[in-house]
Amino acid sequence: MIFLTTLPLFWIMISASRGGHWGAWMPSSISAFEGTCVSIPCRFDFPDELRPAVVHGVWYFNSPYPKNYPPVVFKSRTQVVHESFQGRSRLLGDLGMRNCTLLLSSLSPELGGKYYFRGDLGGYNQYTFSEHSVLDIINTPNIVVPPEVVAGTEVEVSCMVPDNCPELRPELSWLGHEGLGEPTVLGRLREDEGTWVQVSLLHFVPTREANGHRLGCQASFPNTTLQFEGYASLDVKYPPVIVEMNASVEAIEGSHVSLLCGADSNPLPLLTWMRDGTVLREAVAESLFLDLEEVTPAEDGVYACLAENAYGQENRTVGLSVMYAPRKPMVNGTMVAVEGETVSILCSTQSNPDPILTIFKEKQILATVIYESELQLELPAVTPEDDGEYWCVAENQYGQRATTFNLSVEFAPVILLESHCAAARDTVQCLCVVKSNPEPSVAFELPSRNVTVNETEREFVYSERSGLLLTSILTLRGQAQAPPRVICTSRNLYGTKSLELPFQGAHRLMWAKIGPVGAVVAFAILIAIVCYITQTRRKKNVTESPSFSAGDNPPVLFSSDFRISGAPEKYESREVSALE
Repeated sequence: MIFLTTLPLFWIMISASRGGHWGAWMPSSISAFEGTCVSIPCRFDFPDELRPAVVHGVWYFNSPYPKNYPPVVFKSRTQVVHESFQGRSRLLGDLGMRNCTLLLSSLSPELGGKYYFRGDLGGYNQYTFSEHSVLDIINTPNIVVPPEVVAGTEVEVSCMVPDNCPELRPELSWLGHEGLGEPTVLGRLREDEGTWVQVSLLHFVPTREANGHRLGCQASFPNTTLQFEGYASLDVKYPPVIVEMNASVEAIEGSHVSLLCGADSNPLPLLTWMRDGTVLREAVAESLFLDLEEVTPAEDGVYACLAENAYGQENRTVGLSVMYAPRKPMVNGTMVAVEGETVSILCSTQSNPDPILTIFKEKQILATVIYESELQLELPAVTPEDDGEYWCVAENQYGQRATTFNLSVEFAPVILLESHCAAARDTVQCLCVVKSNPEPSVAFELPSRNVTVNETEREFVYSERSGLLLTSILTLRGQAQAPPRVICTSRNLYGTKSLELPFQGAHRLMWAKIGPVGAVVAFAILIAIVCYITQTRRKKNVTESPSFSAGDNPPVLFSSDFRISGAPEKYESREVSALE
């Protein structure tokens, strides 16, 4: 608010009825528009005892000392003035009444400066007062804006122009105030030093859009062409408003991402990029980029931009989604189960977007889910057929990864139907094919001969395992009489299984029945006659089998002449008597 006073005119005057001092009053500064006039109010005093008959006075420009020959503005004795003031200065006051008011007309910039008054009472009674007025020649109105203009808070802007010319009175009008409110004209007001001003006020509530608005005031003088304009730009303070920011961002793993936050505020805001409460970057600026090089899934998440200044703050968030191919699937669960048990296996991975998960076994799809990160495989009652290698495959549009795992199903031995014996010439071969997990033990029993041979007798029994199948072959050569009965017995920790092996035709080759073992190795091991087995065991001090106990003579099984057919080289020339 503009505070102006209408107190009576004061002047600096020191006087006394006797022995008083010289003193004067005038405004320390005064202003007027170029081309108009100005009245400089002035009063002076002198000691009463002087009582001059006539009082004269002189106005000087820019210097109070006559010996410096300053330009004379007005001189009551001679009316001789400096050429700059000819026809432009006159005294309005009555010096006899101690009024030294000066009027200057047709003001121009060169008349701006200091004005001093000198009282002349005759003789030596002359005195140049140190008090003086500084004249300012202006050509623009003075628009007064409060030091702080805040959006949303009512503000008062004033236009003030000097009104110290008695011959010309200014009139004020506002320019560019549309939408800001209607002005209030206060009229002519006296200032505290006795000068006069014309004042017009404009009250309004500014918005952030008014920041930088150019507001003008015009002073015109009726019946003249004189017109003066002044402008002021509004500096409206307001809190930040985020005006520019990325929408949600999707980026491929390893790519470059640039997040932008821009805010409108006055003064400039402090912009801060944060994630999970951690400051990533900040600066005082209109906009701020956050650059992420070679983004990883760990940088996936929500990013916040905070804009703040002394008048408030605002924050907004943006989501960054990092797209990437599935990671290698993780598999956990039961990997070893007993036949009949329930098996549950979980396959999980990480990817963005979520993948298609599939579990295969031998190219057969067992379970699949779409856009899920986990897949559960349930096998309610496992069988030996469930044993084997499985694949868990995860894929999305960015790639594919797979993990293999094995399920081991444990079960009691099963002797397959292809197990049999076959005779050709003087050779008998017995094949026992067992399916089991874990690997079983296999023994061949010849009940009629009271002989049992197990797979530890590598000189007589050849065994080979492929997957869940164990194939054992007993080869007998030099058979001169009817082939004996052969029983195959297999056992593991889950049970025992026995089967009397049937004989096939004498001319029927058994190799076609061998299955996977025949594809791996060609083999034929001849088991010698029981007496040879007895001799061999005695040499090795083996007493494990009750059929080959010490002192026992096994019955005659084969002829006295035999050779191992198809056996390893170390056995090819061995001949053993059928009976000791």
